[in-house]
Amino acid sequence: MTLARTLDDLLHAATTRGDIPGIAAVVTDRDETLYEAGFGTREAGSGIPMTPDSVFWIASMTKAVTGVAAMQLVERGKLSLDAPVGDVIPEIAAVKVLDGFDAAGQPILRPPASAVTLRQLLTHTAGFGYDTWDPMIRRYVQTVDIPSRATGLKAALDLPLVFDPGCRWQYGINIDWVGLTIETVTGQALGAYFAEKIFAPLGMNSTGFRITGDMATRLATLHQRETDGLRPRPEFRMVQDPEVEAGGGGLYATMPDYARFMRMILNKGKGNGNRLLEADTVEQMSVNQIGDCRVTTLKSCDPPRSRDAEFFPGIDKTWGLTFMINETRGPTGRSAGSLAWAGLANSYFWIDPATGIAGSWATQILPFADHVALPLFLDFETAVYQTLGSTPSDTED
Repeated sequence: MTLARTLDDLLHAATTRGDIPGIAAVVTDRDETLYEAGFGTREAGSGIPMTPDSVFWIASMTKAVTGVAAMQLVERGKLSLDAPVGDVIPEIAAVKVLDGFDAAGQPILRPPASAVTLRQLLTHTAGFGYDTWDPMIRRYVQTVDIPSRATGLKAALDLPLVFDPGCRWQYGINIDWVGLTIETVTGQALGAYFAEKIFAPLGMNSTGFRITGDMATRLATLHQRETDGLRPRPEFRMVQDPEVEAGGGGLYATMPDYARFMRMILNKGKGNGNRLLEADTVEQMSVNQIGDCRVTTLKSCDPPRSRDAEFFPGIDKTWGLTFMINETRGPTGRSAGSLAWAGLANSYFWIDPATGIAGSWATQILPFADHVALPLFLDFETAVYQTLGSTPSDTED
């Protein structure tokens, strides 16, 4: 069967069964889009069809874009991977480590053993966490009354570290701090920098922190999976005039736009006829930057937002400069050394430099790692490899 027929059958069946309300998906090689489609509806029960150009909140798929922006500034000498970030943003220099809580329930804080660096932020080894997956941070947020990240307030980032910088990998608010660092050194809002240096050169015309009028007409609705089914949550939107544009998770995008971004990575920094990064920089982003540390399971302490999550359990996973890397071949056929991550509302991507293939898939459902959506994405990826094969290809644009 052809790739289109195979993937169409898989995704159409899933939406017809009502497993998820709607899906948009893309597959690309280094030269062109091989597949793009939409199935189901943008909102359960609406009858409005999901189309390939539907707009999704891509959440933490934003992180890779922020990583590219940061590395552009490293190339220009505006940022250093290993200098203290506190030299650029004094607030980070003042961050302390949370060692627990005293008998009165108040936080016990101490200075970190070393300064936080940009490399540590990009690799999630700085010591920051998320209240969704770290019970210490969750208790701190509740005790100190830190606002939710959904408010768009800078105060939402006023969190301590949970270990000394460089000690281990832990997923957290690191890339939001990278976004603030980019704003500081460029003097631009993060979205404005992205638009000028990434989106316009790649032709990503339906991607941004703000939902423009045209994007709004194609916006997919977030849903919450509950015991009795999927409940649409049309009231959920990222704050459209935030104090802080969230480099860690604030972007809206279409899957064809994200394919343009992935194709640029496959082509080692070149996309749409423009060079965004040097090839050596993309190589640096694409290899293990955390040494003997390993990516671990995200253990949920907020079940409505996320289930426990781990990609390819039993396989060593490291982290590059904003990408997860599987160190051995994945069960889907994904080559060792591939790059990947995901977004909270069950959007996922992978970039396989060995085969020259990348794919991305999005729906809009909470909790993350949904017991239906995540296996379906892995079935989608498996079908891509089974149909196209997985022979390494060194051809580049």
